[in-house]
Amino acid sequence: MSFSLHQGDALSVLTTLPDGCADSVITDPPYNSGGRTAKERTSRSARQKYVSADAQHALPDFTGENMDQRSYTLWLTQLMTEAHRATKTGGTALLFTDWRQLPATTDALQAAGWLWLGVLTWHKPQARPQKGKFRQDCEFIVWGAKGRIDAAANPVYLPGLYSASQPSGKERRHITQKPVSVMRELVKICPPGGTVLDFCAGSGSTGVAALLEGRQFIGIEKTKEYAAVAADRLTDTVQQTTSQEDFALTA
Repeated sequence: MSFSLHQGDALSVLTTLPDGCADSVITDPPYNSGGRTAKERTSRSARQKYVSADAQHALPDFTGENMDQRSYTLWLTQLMTEAHRATKTGGTALLFTDWRQLPATTDALQAAGWLWLGVLTWHKPQARPQKGKFRQDCEFIVWGAKGRIDAAANPVYLPGLYSASQPSGKERRHITQKPVSVMRELVKICPPGGTVLDFCAGSGSTGVAALLEGRQFIGIEKTKEYAAVAADRLTDTVQQTTSQEDFALTA
């Protein structure tokens, strides 16, 4: 399996991709949550929003976390419109979001031309309890398709609920990193040998999962430091899978 990784602005790079180059769009855009006032939008960085004060790491910050909800919806609609063009007819799209931005995300998906097909749930077992409140231990994955899905071409039966904690320790490479175990299940919506596109690639977890599951990968990441991390992880995964294939052929 192979990959291509672009370091740059997501919308700018997406416009350069050819029509129908991807089978599935699977991405985790910046949520821009908690920014319902001008003060919140301009005074809090991504790190301040998503990293607890006692976290034992110093991961790089990332931009794009200061939009209000209207701006976020427009921005995501533009990205998903270009992603729609770059996806084959019958292809799929999966977008991570949280409870605050769930309505904005479903609006953007549909405004960009995708058929909204449902919402998946990612359960986070290690989420902190809240006194007098319900624990916020779930995030969501809005998914849809570009036209009708050909189930015969990829006859999988996938769950609608996933449970896994974020990576910790040395495995934590990004502030909002998703578990590879969850991503490996999600990329199965892409036909075997097909191509997964992630225009907010972060540290490359979607790409790692795609390569491990026998899919090709196209990634775009704006933050230079995270693009470098993703490149290293993707290269290591290609080498790992190639070694396993060589062993299987000689065994």
